[in-house]
Amino acid sequence: MAKVELERLTKVYPGGVRAVDSLDVTIKDGEFFALLGPSGCGKTTLLRTIAGLETATEGTIRIADRDVTKVSAGDRDIGMVFQDYALYPHMTVEENVAYPLKVRKVSKDDRREKAAEAAGSLDMRELLERRPGQLSGGQQQRVALARSIAQEPGVFLLDEPLSNLDARLRLESRTFLKRLQKELGITTIYVTHDQAEALALADRIAVMEAGQIRQIDAPAEVYNRPSSLFVASFIGSVPMNLLDGVVEDGRVRVGSAALPLPDDASEHVSSGDEVVVSVRPEHTTVSETEEDESIGGQVAVTELLGTQYLVTVEAEDISAQGVTRHPPEIGAQAWVTPEPEQLLIYRRADGGLVGTPVIEDAKSEKETASAAS
Repeated sequence: MAKVELERLTKVYPGGVRAVDSLDVTIKDGEFFALLGPSGCGKTTLLRTIAGLETATEGTIRIADRDVTKVSAGDRDIGMVFQDYALYPHMTVEENVAYPLKVRKVSKDDRREKAAEAAGSLDMRELLERRPGQLSGGQQQRVALARSIAQEPGVFLLDEPLSNLDARLRLESRTFLKRLQKELGITTIYVTHDQAEALALADRIAVMEAGQIRQIDAPAEVYNRPSSLFVASFIGSVPMNLLDGVVEDGRVRVGSAALPLPDDASEHVSSGDEVVVSVRPEHTTVSETEEDESIGGQVAVTELLGTQYLVTVEAEDISAQGVTRHPPEIGAQAWVTPEPEQLLIYRRADGGLVGTPVIEDAKSEKETASAAS
């Protein structure tokens, strides 16, 4: 096991593209840490830089208190699982699992013993004589994991290892990965663009955008209290409502609705401030009769989510979503009422959550806020 520390880590590609932009992060010993973000945000580049497959332009990487910034990938005490598993098709499972040990000049008997032990921990001893072409996607994934386990690394680096699996196998593999990591206690850095994976697996999540980390927190905190409009708009299989509002006499005016100001936001805003009001659809109710503190409009779309329907209500330039078990007819009048204690208020100027420090590098936050306008 090992702690991973990044100090002002930067990776700049030719042309001035800052794929990783001066990051300071400490990943705890034994932690399952997820890097989450949209395509092109820099999460895979960050992982590859930690692994030594990319050279850091600036900054320091420490693994188990050892500076490995200029150490070759093979000497960093890491095990990496790639998106495509990178198995050798002409080798058996046993040979694939043992290959990194062969490179390290480990004896043949020790290689076979460690390969069998790693395969046993993943319940795949019966596959040792097969070749990758004879395995399912889930079995190939386990072979790649076994190859990393056999090296007994201090850190696991996993680059979207579930992305090639079908939906059902992905769900099973998530459960398996979480249990395996806890049993082994190995520090794990996991790259994904799948929010459900990050929320289900991680002890902490770092949400990335444009080479920077916008929030690091426990999954529940990232989901329930996004620190910026970017995180709020990105996290959640059903997007959050992001509604333009203006503070008026201790409330927030959203269209014709006057919504309550959360207690933790009221002391940080003044009448006339332009804000963005955020609430998750599951924290609202949809009614066909007008209620206090509700946003009214015509039903534009209803979508079945399983046990509930997601209803989109539109009025003038406002579009709000809520959930209900009994969807109204398309075109009917309906009202979306947020739960007051679930409202979040963001500054429209820089996209930051009201009550938190102003975001210094607010370019992308302003763009997100503008898109919400």
